[in-house]
Amino acid sequence: MVQTRTDDSIGDPGAPGLAGLHLDANRDRWRQRLRDVTSRDVEAALATRPGSYRLDRLLALVSPAAEAYLEEMAQQSQSLTRQRFGRTVKLYAPLYLSSFCVNRCRYCGFSAANRFERTRLTVDEALADAETLAREGFRDILLVSSEDRAFITVGYLAELAAKLRERFSFIGIEIYQMSTGEYRRLFEAGIEGVTLYQETYDRDEYARQHPGGPKADYDVRLRGPDDMAQAGMREIGLGVLLGLADWRIETLALGEHASYLIRRYWRSHVSFSFPRLRPACGVTRDAFPHLLTDRNLVQMMLALRLCFADAGLVLSTREEALFRDHVIALGPTRISAGSRTNPGGYSQADRGAGQFEVSDQRSPQEVAAMLARHGLEPVWKDWDGAFLGQRMGG
Repeated sequence: MVQTRTDDSIGDPGAPGLAGLHLDANRDRWRQRLRDVTSRDVEAALATRPGSYRLDRLLALVSPAAEAYLEEMAQQSQSLTRQRFGRTVKLYAPLYLSSFCVNRCRYCGFSAANRFERTRLTVDEALADAETLAREGFRDILLVSSEDRAFITVGYLAELAAKLRERFSFIGIEIYQMSTGEYRRLFEAGIEGVTLYQETYDRDEYARQHPGGPKADYDVRLRGPDDMAQAGMREIGLGVLLGLADWRIETLALGEHASYLIRRYWRSHVSFSFPRLRPACGVTRDAFPHLLTDRNLVQMMLALRLCFADAGLVLSTREEALFRDHVIALGPTRISAGSRTNPGGYSQADRGAGQFEVSDQRSPQEVAAMLARHGLEPVWKDWDGAFLGQRMGG
């Protein structure tokens, strides 16, 4: 089986982190190890205490052999999630701020290589969109932007966050990568979480998908979550864009990255997102050979839950309504609803192009009703943040 590393290095090519394990390149050895997993290995992994991480355990649970055990994995995942999170599922909404971008990512509708009418929101326009979300009940908001440092500055975000704090109990960001100092300034302004996808942990594929722009540096990207944690961010969101590379090996890399962060930065909470490639401006799914089936995605989610008991599992409106309905009781702890991926889309639905096509078109109220039908409690407010604020005298 696989030797689990014990050091705290994730990106140093000379250490047994992602590079030392060859999870970032030369992946044929991992494909063979996945093929070598037997039913007995899967059963041993399932007999281990749910929620505990070892690389060899995750390997067994994402292997082809584990496909025959999805029902048992689902039962364990559901039980573990109820034990750790109760029956609550948090609802959030993304608020897109800009579609201008200097990167040339091949999978993104906002790529600088695409030609379309781009949009930027002023702080007042962003507040107007946020007010629409607040009226719908949201108190958990995710500010999203392409790499538009010329307009979406740290000052812009700090000003916006300061004005949103009265209406929203949790403010997160999913934007271009920043420095520790910049993240710290945003944390002090009221932003408590950052989502930053590595996109793919395969170095060669990363280089192919990012031919130009600041995002093209793999190692700088990999250090992003360290910078967030050192800045004090309470929530760190990890993920890969599913469809760029072999999902089983990407899951192993995600597990190693999360394990490293959890050990080193215990004050920060780690979550996993599962963004699958979606059609967008200049992007067709046919160009990507590693697309997942629904069963593949379910197996990935279950495997990560069974190895990370306290991690959040985030499921967005990229997924179809029927799929979200079927998996919501198995492990997800946070889902988006009523999403618009074009800046200004909540105030003016047809304003500019979106980053990608949304699949689940239901309203926030319809999604909340779906959760209730499954015996789950939709949570619009970040109670953890409110509790921490009271405990700390805020």
